Amino acid sequence: MKTKRLAELSMLTAVALIIFIIELRIPDILTVPGVKLGLANIITVYAVYRFNAKEVCLVVFTRVILGTVFSANFSAIIYSLAGAVLCLVGMLGVKKIISQRYIWLSSIIGAILHNTGQIVAAILIMRSFAVAVYYPMLIIAGCIAGMFTGICAQLIVSRKLPEK
Repeated sequence: MKTKRLAELSMLTAVALIIFIIELRIPDILTVPGVKLGLANIITVYAVYRFNAKEVCLVVFTRVILGTVFSANFSAIIYSLAGAVLCLVGMLGVKKIISQRYIWLSSIIGAILHNTGQIVAAILIMRSFAVAVYYPMLIIAGCIAGMFTGICAQLIVSRKLPEK
């Protein structure tokens, strides 16, 4: 990997981590566990449309691991990784069929998959389907947050990448 590319990826990771840490300081809007704005996902969506899959995974997994360390919430890494993996697989696949004009839609799909991964992880860890009661609220909140982060990412990508 070239030095310039590595520097770009490092900067994106740092920005995503800073956004994540700032977001930790924002009080929860809803009392539903797992509902948050997900502002660091603006960087993820941008990276999906700007870099290759290996580079995006590097940025996201580094952010998740460092975010866990900096937030001192080590139990959250399982939920974060489950959501991140499902989200990345979905968004990288959707990238092939959704043009840059509809990045916001890719972000919504990513948010839904992220929440799905978190709920599946919670069901497996707790060995109970009782946590599934939160799923509808997570999906609604995820769609709203996903649209917002997707629109933000789309504005950034449209400045950096030419339309195909």
